[in-house]
Amino acid sequence: HNNSIDVVYYSDKFNDPPVTTQTLDMDYDTLSRHVHDCNVKLLVPAAPPAVVTFEDPDPDIPMIMAVVLGVTYHHSLMDGTAFWTFMANWSALCKHLHEHGEIAEFDIPHPPTFEFPDISHFHNPSKTFEHPEYILVNPNQFSKRLQPGPEKIVETILEISVEQQQALRQQARDIGVSFTEILCAVLWKGVNSLRLELNPEIGSESSLYTCTVNSRTRAGVSNNLCASPVTIASREQTVAEIAALEVCDIAQLVHQAIGKCTGEYLSSSYRYLHHQFKQEQDDKCNGRAGKKVMCVFANSASVKCVIATSRTFPIYSTDFGFGTPEY
Repeated sequence: HNNSIDVVYYSDKFNDPPVTTQTLDMDYDTLSRHVHDCNVKLLVPAAPPAVVTFEDPDPDIPMIMAVVLGVTYHHSLMDGTAFWTFMANWSALCKHLHEHGEIAEFDIPHPPTFEFPDISHFHNPSKTFEHPEYILVNPNQFSKRLQPGPEKIVETILEISVEQQQALRQQARDIGVSFTEILCAVLWKGVNSLRLELNPEIGSESSLYTCTVNSRTRAGVSNNLCASPVTIASREQTVAEIAALEVCDIAQLVHQAIGKCTGEYLSSSYRYLHHQFKQEQDDKCNGRAGKKVMCVFANSASVKCVIATSRTFPIYSTDFGFGTPEY
Protein backbone atom coordinates (compact mmCIF):
# COMPACT_ATOMS: atom_id res chain seq x y z
CA HIS A 1 0.00 0.00 0.00
CA ASN A 2 1.90 3.06 -1.30
CA ASN A 3 5.30 1.52 -0.57
CA SER A 4 4.45 0.62 3.02
CA ILE A 5 4.37 -2.81 4.63
CA ASP A 6 1.80 -3.87 7.20
CA VAL A 7 3.87 -6.21 9.30
CA VAL A 8 1.32 -7.59 11.74
CA TYR A 9 -2.39 -7.12 12.28
CA TYR A 10 -4.38 -5.91 15.26
CA SER A 11 -6.67 -8.24 17.17
CA ASP A 12 -8.75 -7.55 20.26
CA LYS A 13 -10.68 -10.80 20.11
CA PHE A 14 -11.34 -12.35 23.52
CA ASN A 15 -8.56 -14.63 24.71
CA ASP A 16 -6.20 -13.66 21.85
CA PRO A 17 -2.73 -12.29 22.60
CA PRO A 18 -2.76 -8.52 22.02
CA VAL A 19 -1.09 -7.66 18.75
CA THR A 20 -0.84 -4.27 17.07
CA THR A 21 -0.13 -3.10 13.55
CA GLN A 22 3.32 -1.70 12.84
CA THR A 23 3.79 -0.13 9.41
CA LEU A 24 7.24 0.32 7.89
CA ASP A 25 7.48 3.20 5.44
CA MET A 26 9.61 1.41 2.87
CA ASP A 27 9.18 -1.05 0.04
CA TYR A 28 10.36 -4.65 0.06
CA ASP A 29 13.59 -3.92 -1.84
CA THR A 30 14.57 -1.24 0.66
CA LEU A 31 13.67 -3.47 3.57
CA SER A 32 15.75 -6.35 2.22
CA ARG A 33 18.79 -4.04 1.86
CA HIS A 34 18.47 -2.58 5.34
CA VAL A 35 17.44 -5.51 7.53
CA HIS A 36 20.22 -4.71 10.00
CA ASP A 37 19.11 -1.08 10.27
CA CYS A 38 15.49 -1.92 11.10
CA ASN A 39 14.09 -2.15 14.58
CA VAL A 40 13.63 -5.90 14.85
CA LYS A 41 10.82 -5.46 17.36
CA LEU A 42 8.68 -3.93 14.62
CA LEU A 43 8.64 -7.24 12.82
CA VAL A 44 6.94 -9.26 15.57
CA PRO A 45 3.60 -9.08 17.40
CA ALA A 46 3.46 -7.20 20.70
CA ALA A 47 2.60 -10.13 22.96
CA PRO A 48 2.58 -10.38 26.76
CA PRO A 49 5.78 -11.57 28.51
CA ALA A 50 4.43 -15.06 29.22
CA VAL A 51 3.87 -15.62 25.50
CA VAL A 52 6.88 -13.94 23.87
CA THR A 53 9.83 -12.42 25.71
CA PHE A 54 12.16 -10.02 23.92
CA GLU A 55 15.74 -9.89 25.13
CA ASP A 56 18.68 -7.90 23.84
CA PRO A 57 20.05 -9.58 20.67
CA ASP A 58 22.79 -12.09 21.28
CA PRO A 59 25.88 -10.77 19.45
CA ASP A 60 27.06 -14.35 18.87
CA ILE A 61 23.95 -15.21 16.84
CA PRO A 62 24.24 -13.80 13.28
CA MET A 63 21.17 -12.08 11.88
CA ILE A 64 19.75 -13.71 8.77
CA MET A 65 19.61 -11.42 5.75
CA ALA A 66 16.06 -12.21 4.70
CA VAL A 67 12.51 -11.00 4.80
CA VAL A 68 10.16 -13.33 6.65
CA LEU A 69 6.59 -13.47 5.42
CA GLY A 70 4.20 -14.26 8.26
CA VAL A 71 0.68 -15.39 7.40
CA THR A 72 -2.15 -15.53 9.91
CA TYR A 73 -5.40 -17.35 9.23
CA HIS A 74 -8.36 -18.21 11.41
CA HIS A 75 -8.57 -21.84 12.47
CA SER A 76 -12.22 -21.91 11.36
CA LEU A 77 -10.96 -21.54 7.79
CA MET A 78 -8.21 -24.11 7.72
CA ASP A 79 -6.85 -26.91 9.88
CA GLY A 80 -3.32 -28.29 9.93
CA THR A 81 -4.02 -30.74 7.11
CA ALA A 82 -5.29 -27.99 4.80
CA PHE A 83 -2.40 -25.70 5.77
CA TRP A 84 0.26 -28.28 4.98
CA THR A 85 -1.52 -29.20 1.75
CA PHE A 86 -1.20 -25.53 0.79
CA MET A 87 2.48 -25.56 1.81
CA ALA A 88 3.10 -28.71 -0.23
CA ASN A 89 1.53 -27.10 -3.31
CA TRP A 90 3.42 -23.84 -2.81
CA SER A 91 6.77 -25.54 -2.30
CA ALA A 92 6.24 -27.82 -5.32
CA LEU A 93 5.57 -24.79 -7.51
CA CYS A 94 8.62 -22.95 -6.17
CA LYS A 95 10.82 -26.00 -6.67
CA HIS A 96 9.58 -26.39 -10.25
CA LEU A 97 10.28 -22.72 -10.99
CA HIS A 98 13.72 -23.01 -9.39
CA GLU A 99 14.61 -26.01 -11.54
CA HIS A 100 12.85 -25.14 -14.82
CA GLY A 101 12.35 -21.37 -14.82
CA GLU A 102 9.16 -19.61 -15.87
CA ILE A 103 6.33 -21.86 -16.96
CA ALA A 104 2.93 -21.17 -18.44
CA GLU A 105 1.11 -23.90 -16.53
CA PHE A 106 1.84 -26.11 -13.58
CA ASP A 107 -0.21 -28.99 -12.21
CA ILE A 108 -0.08 -28.74 -8.44
CA PRO A 109 0.17 -32.11 -6.69
CA HIS A 110 -2.82 -31.58 -4.37
CA PRO A 111 -5.53 -29.46 -6.09
CA PRO A 112 -7.60 -27.93 -3.26
CA THR A 113 -11.38 -27.95 -3.14
CA PHE A 114 -13.51 -25.33 -1.41
CA GLU A 115 -16.87 -26.22 0.05
CA PHE A 116 -18.55 -26.65 3.42
CA PRO A 117 -18.40 -30.32 4.42
CA ASP A 118 -21.84 -31.75 5.08
CA ILE A 119 -21.95 -33.79 8.30
CA SER A 120 -25.71 -33.62 8.84
CA HIS A 121 -26.13 -37.29 7.90
CA PHE A 122 -24.18 -38.22 11.06
CA HIS A 123 -26.83 -36.69 13.31
CA ASN A 124 -28.47 -39.35 15.45
CA PRO A 125 -31.32 -37.91 17.57
CA SER A 126 -31.43 -41.09 19.65
CA LYS A 127 -27.92 -40.42 21.00
CA THR A 128 -26.89 -37.61 23.32
CA PHE A 129 -23.33 -36.72 24.21
CA GLU A 130 -21.70 -34.72 26.93
CA HIS A 131 -19.06 -32.33 25.60
CA PRO A 132 -16.43 -31.88 28.32
CA GLU A 133 -14.06 -30.43 25.72
CA TYR A 134 -15.97 -27.12 26.06
CA ILE A 135 -16.73 -24.92 29.04
CA LEU A 136 -19.07 -21.98 29.61
CA VAL A 137 -17.42 -19.00 31.29
CA ASN A 138 -18.11 -15.44 32.30
CA PRO A 139 -15.90 -13.47 29.85
CA ASN A 140 -15.21 -10.60 32.26
CA GLN A 141 -14.10 -12.82 35.13
CA PHE A 142 -12.34 -15.39 32.99
CA SER A 143 -10.19 -12.88 31.09
CA LYS A 144 -8.62 -11.77 34.38
CA ARG A 145 -7.44 -15.29 35.14
CA LEU A 146 -5.79 -15.49 31.72
CA GLN A 147 -3.56 -12.47 32.28
CA PRO A 148 0.05 -13.68 31.98
CA GLY A 149 2.55 -13.48 34.76
CA PRO A 150 6.24 -12.57 34.63
CA GLU A 151 7.42 -16.11 33.98
CA LYS A 152 8.91 -17.09 30.66
CA ILE A 153 7.96 -20.03 28.52
CA VAL A 154 10.55 -22.80 28.69
CA GLU A 155 10.91 -25.27 25.85
CA THR A 156 12.15 -28.75 26.65
CA ILE A 157 12.94 -31.36 24.03
CA LEU A 158 12.03 -34.91 24.99
CA GLU A 159 14.54 -37.31 23.51
CA ILE A 160 13.55 -40.95 23.13
CA SER A 161 16.04 -43.55 21.92
CA VAL A 162 15.27 -46.03 19.16
CA GLU A 163 15.18 -48.82 21.74
CA GLN A 164 12.70 -46.89 23.88
CA GLN A 165 10.51 -46.22 20.83
CA GLN A 166 10.51 -49.90 19.92
CA ALA A 167 9.53 -50.84 23.48
CA LEU A 168 6.69 -48.28 23.48
CA ARG A 169 5.46 -49.45 20.09
CA GLN A 170 5.35 -53.03 21.33
CA GLN A 171 3.44 -51.95 24.45
CA ALA A 172 1.00 -50.05 22.26
CA ARG A 173 0.41 -53.12 20.07
CA ASP A 174 -0.08 -55.32 23.12
CA ILE A 175 -2.90 -53.17 24.53
CA GLY A 176 -4.45 -52.10 21.21
CA VAL A 177 -3.57 -48.38 21.18
CA SER A 178 -1.54 -46.25 18.79
CA PHE A 179 2.06 -45.17 19.30
CA THR A 180 0.86 -41.55 19.54
CA GLU A 181 -1.59 -42.46 22.30
CA ILE A 182 1.01 -44.23 24.42
CA LEU A 183 3.47 -41.38 23.84
CA CYS A 184 0.82 -38.94 25.09
CA ALA A 185 0.40 -41.18 28.14
CA VAL A 186 4.13 -40.95 28.86
CA LEU A 187 3.96 -37.15 28.72
CA TRP A 188 0.79 -36.88 30.80
CA LYS A 189 2.13 -39.20 33.52
CA GLY A 190 5.54 -37.53 33.54
CA VAL A 191 4.16 -34.01 33.97
CA ASN A 192 1.81 -35.12 36.77
CA SER A 193 4.52 -37.04 38.61
CA LEU A 194 6.90 -34.06 38.53
CA ARG A 195 4.28 -31.53 39.61
CA LEU A 196 3.08 -33.81 42.41
CA GLU A 197 6.63 -34.35 43.64
CA LEU A 198 7.18 -30.59 43.79
CA ASN A 199 3.83 -29.90 45.46
CA PRO A 200 2.16 -32.92 47.16
CA GLU A 201 -0.85 -30.79 48.11
CA ILE A 202 -2.21 -30.81 44.52
CA GLY A 203 -2.86 -34.57 44.49
CA SER A 204 -6.65 -34.19 44.68
CA GLU A 205 -6.77 -31.35 42.16
CA SER A 206 -7.60 -31.53 38.47
CA SER A 207 -5.29 -32.89 35.79
CA LEU A 208 -6.51 -32.18 32.27
CA TYR A 209 -5.52 -33.91 29.03
CA THR A 210 -6.66 -32.46 25.71
CA CYS A 211 -5.67 -33.08 22.12
CA THR A 212 -6.82 -32.06 18.69
CA VAL A 213 -8.34 -34.86 16.62
CA ASN A 214 -8.34 -34.84 12.84
CA SER A 215 -11.88 -35.94 12.05
CA ARG A 216 -11.44 -36.02 8.26
CA THR A 217 -11.40 -39.81 7.98
CA ARG A 218 -14.30 -40.21 10.40
CA ALA A 219 -16.34 -37.57 8.56
CA GLY A 220 -15.34 -38.73 5.08
CA VAL A 221 -13.66 -35.38 4.30
CA SER A 222 -10.87 -35.31 1.71
CA ASN A 223 -7.42 -34.06 2.74
CA ASN A 224 -7.57 -31.66 -0.22
CA LEU A 225 -10.64 -29.88 1.16
CA CYS A 226 -9.80 -26.46 2.56
CA ALA A 227 -11.75 -26.70 5.81
CA SER A 228 -11.29 -27.29 9.54
CA PRO A 229 -13.13 -30.43 10.66
CA VAL A 230 -10.99 -30.66 13.81
CA THR A 231 -12.49 -31.50 17.17
CA ILE A 232 -11.06 -31.60 20.68
CA ALA A 233 -10.77 -34.72 22.82
CA SER A 234 -10.40 -34.32 26.57
CA ARG A 235 -10.05 -36.38 29.71
CA GLU A 236 -9.92 -35.18 33.31
CA GLN A 237 -8.60 -37.07 36.34
CA THR A 238 -6.91 -36.04 39.55
CA VAL A 239 -3.18 -35.40 39.63
CA ALA A 240 -2.61 -38.27 42.07
CA GLU A 241 -4.57 -40.71 39.93
CA ILE A 242 -2.50 -40.05 36.80
CA ALA A 243 0.77 -40.12 38.73
CA ALA A 244 -0.15 -43.51 40.25
CA LEU A 245 -1.43 -45.24 37.10
CA GLU A 246 0.78 -47.27 34.79
CA VAL A 247 1.55 -45.82 31.36
CA CYS A 248 -0.53 -48.51 29.64
CA ASP A 249 -3.57 -47.66 31.78
CA ILE A 250 -3.20 -43.95 30.97
CA ALA A 251 -2.85 -44.79 27.28
CA GLN A 252 -6.22 -46.54 27.49
CA LEU A 253 -7.77 -43.35 28.93
CA VAL A 254 -6.28 -41.35 26.04
CA HIS A 255 -7.50 -43.97 23.57
CA GLN A 256 -11.04 -43.75 24.96
CA ALA A 257 -11.03 -39.93 24.77
CA ILE A 258 -9.91 -39.96 21.14
CA GLY A 259 -12.04 -42.95 20.16
CA LYS A 260 -15.31 -41.25 21.05
CA CYS A 261 -14.72 -38.61 18.33
CA THR A 262 -16.86 -40.40 15.73
CA GLY A 263 -18.93 -38.82 12.99
CA GLU A 264 -21.94 -38.79 15.33
CA TYR A 265 -19.91 -37.07 18.03
CA LEU A 266 -18.59 -34.51 15.54
CA SER A 267 -22.15 -33.73 14.43
CA SER A 268 -23.26 -33.40 18.05
CA SER A 269 -20.32 -31.12 18.77
CA TYR A 270 -21.27 -28.88 15.86
CA ARG A 271 -24.89 -28.66 17.00
CA TYR A 272 -23.80 -27.90 20.57
CA LEU A 273 -21.50 -25.07 19.46
CA HIS A 274 -24.10 -23.72 17.04
CA HIS A 275 -26.63 -23.57 19.87
CA GLN A 276 -24.18 -21.83 22.21
CA PHE A 277 -23.12 -19.27 19.61
CA LYS A 278 -26.77 -18.42 18.89
CA GLN A 279 -27.31 -17.97 22.63
CA GLU A 280 -24.27 -15.67 22.85
CA GLN A 281 -25.57 -13.54 19.98
CA ASP A 282 -29.02 -13.37 21.54
CA ASP A 283 -27.55 -12.31 24.90
CA LYS A 284 -25.45 -9.65 23.21
CA CYS A 285 -28.36 -8.23 21.20
CA ASN A 286 -30.57 -8.03 24.30
CA GLY A 287 -27.91 -6.62 26.61
CA ARG A 288 -27.75 -9.68 28.84
CA ALA A 289 -24.60 -10.75 30.65
CA GLY A 290 -24.40 -14.25 29.18
CA LYS A 291 -21.62 -16.78 29.17
CA LYS A 292 -19.15 -17.64 26.44
CA VAL A 293 -18.19 -21.09 25.21
CA MET A 294 -14.47 -21.87 25.14
CA CYS A 295 -12.26 -24.90 24.71
CA VAL A 296 -11.64 -26.62 28.02
CA PHE A 297 -7.84 -26.28 27.79
CA ALA A 298 -8.30 -22.56 28.52
CA ASN A 299 -9.69 -23.53 31.93
CA SER A 300 -7.61 -23.46 35.08
CA ALA A 301 -6.17 -26.82 36.17
CA SER A 302 -3.22 -27.79 38.33
CA VAL A 303 -1.78 -29.88 35.52
CA LYS A 304 -2.47 -29.60 31.80
CA CYS A 305 -1.23 -31.80 29.01
CA VAL A 306 -2.22 -30.21 25.69
CA ILE A 307 -1.32 -32.04 22.47
CA ALA A 308 -1.84 -29.88 19.39
CA THR A 309 0.11 -31.41 16.55
CA SER A 310 0.35 -34.44 14.31
CA ARG A 311 3.16 -36.73 13.22
CA THR A 312 1.52 -37.13 9.81
CA PHE A 313 1.92 -33.57 8.50
CA PRO A 314 4.43 -33.44 5.59
CA ILE A 315 6.68 -30.94 7.37
CA TYR A 316 9.99 -32.65 6.70
CA SER A 317 9.36 -33.27 2.98
CA THR A 318 8.54 -29.64 2.12
CA ASP A 319 11.11 -28.52 -0.48
CA PHE A 320 11.05 -25.04 -2.05
CA GLY A 321 13.89 -25.96 -4.38
CA PHE A 322 16.74 -25.68 -1.90
CA GLY A 323 16.41 -29.08 -0.25
CA THR A 324 14.25 -30.35 2.58
CA PRO A 325 14.45 -28.70 6.02
CA GLU A 326 17.17 -29.75 8.43
CA TYR A 327 16.47 -29.88 12.16
